[in-house]
Amino acid sequence: MGMTMTQKILAKHAGLDSVRAGQLIQAKLDLVLGNDITTPVAVNEFEAAGFDQVFDKSKIALVMDHFAPNKDIKAAAQCKQCRTFARRFDIDNYFDVGEMGIEHALLPEKGLVAPGEAVIGADSHTCTYGALGAFSTGVGSTDMGAAMAAGQTWFKVPSAIRVNLTGSLRPFVTGKDVILTLIGMIGVDGARYQSLEFAGPGVAELTIYDRLTISNMAIEAGAKNGIFPVDDVTRAYVEGRVNRPWTAYEADSDAEYERTVDIDLSQVDCTVAYPHLPENAHSAREGKEIKIDQIVIGSCTNGQLPDMEAAAAILKGRHLAKDVRGIVIPATMHIYRECMKRGLTDVFLDAGCIVSTPTCGPCLGGYMGILAAGERCVSTTNRNFVGRMGHVESEVYLASPAVAAASGIMGHIAHPDSLS
Repeated sequence: MGMTMTQKILAKHAGLDSVRAGQLIQAKLDLVLGNDITTPVAVNEFEAAGFDQVFDKSKIALVMDHFAPNKDIKAAAQCKQCRTFARRFDIDNYFDVGEMGIEHALLPEKGLVAPGEAVIGADSHTCTYGALGAFSTGVGSTDMGAAMAAGQTWFKVPSAIRVNLTGSLRPFVTGKDVILTLIGMIGVDGARYQSLEFAGPGVAELTIYDRLTISNMAIEAGAKNGIFPVDDVTRAYVEGRVNRPWTAYEADSDAEYERTVDIDLSQVDCTVAYPHLPENAHSAREGKEIKIDQIVIGSCTNGQLPDMEAAAAILKGRHLAKDVRGIVIPATMHIYRECMKRGLTDVFLDAGCIVSTPTCGPCLGGYMGILAAGERCVSTTNRNFVGRMGHVESEVYLASPAVAAASGIMGHIAHPDSLS
C-alpha cells in the first residue's frame, strides 16, 4: 500500500522505507518552536531533566508573541526566562519586541520552514506549515523541552482524509471561508488525529496565504496536521527565503485515505463561524440581525499582507459604525512596515481603527481587545470557544478580513458585497 504525503515525510525522518497509520515511530526534527507562554514550561522540564545542551541552536525558534510587549509582571518574567535561555545556548532564531512577529506568520516569512521538513511547536497552530508541504504539528511543552535536547520526538503515524478541491473562488472568498466551510462539513472532531491532505485542481486556485490559513486551522477540525502539495505557488514563495536543500514529497497514487471530502470552490461563500465552535458555519449573508461591538483583523490566521490589503480595500473612504471598535494587527514587522509604505495604515486609522505591533494579544484573550460580558466581536482569528477573547458571556464570530471589515462598517455581520 502506498503512502500519503505526511507518511512519506515521517518515514524519511524516522529513517524507514515506509510507515503505516497507527505505527509508533521516532523521528528527527528540522525545527522546534516555542513562544513566550509555552517555552518557560519547556525550559523548566529541560532543566529538571538535567539537560545541559541543545541539539542544534540553529534549529530552535523562540518567538515572543503572545504577551509581548509584556502586559504585566508575569508576562515580563516569562519573556525574561525565554530570553535567558536563548542567550545561554546562543539560540540563532530568537525573536523579541521590535524584531518578532506572530510565530506562524514569522517562521515561513523568515524561511525557517521548507517543504518536506518535520516541525513541532508547543502551540496547537504549528500545523500552519503544511501549506509549504512540510509536516508540522503542535505538541506539549514537555515534548518541546525534550526535543530541544534530543532533536527528535515520537509520533503515532496518522491516517488521512483527502480533501479534493475543484473550481475557482468567487469574489471576496478566501482560504478562511474554505476552511470554515470544511470544518462546518466535518465538525471540530471530524479529522481527529488524522492528516488533512489537500489535493485536486482547485489547489492551484489558492494563494500561499490561503493555504497558510487553511493549514493553520486544520487543528480546529481535530487534525494532527494539514498539508498541501508542493507546486509552483509553493516554489515561488520559498525561493529567496529558504537557503538550504529541500525535498518535495507527493502522495502515492495508491495511498490509503479514510475518506475523501469534495469541495467545489465556486460554491463556497463568505462564511462566518458563530459561537462557540468553528464548526458553526453560516453564510455572511445571514448575519444582518447580529449587532457587533468590535472587529479584530490580524492573527497568525489572517495577519498577512493580502489580509491587510483586503480589509483596507473595504475600509477605504469609509468609517466604522458608531460604537464599533476596530483593532488591526499586522502579523510581522515586515508586514507592519509594508502597511505603512502602501498607505494601508492611514486607511485603517482614517476608518477609526487602531493598528498594533504584531502580537497574538486578543486572539487568546490576552490583551489588546478583551471583551466584556455581552459583547460581540467579528474576528479573523481561529478559535471562538466560550471565553476565548474575554468574558464567558461574550461572543466571537470567526470570519475573513473582508467580512470583518464590512461588518465593522455596517455595525452587524455583513457580506462584503452588501457595501457595493
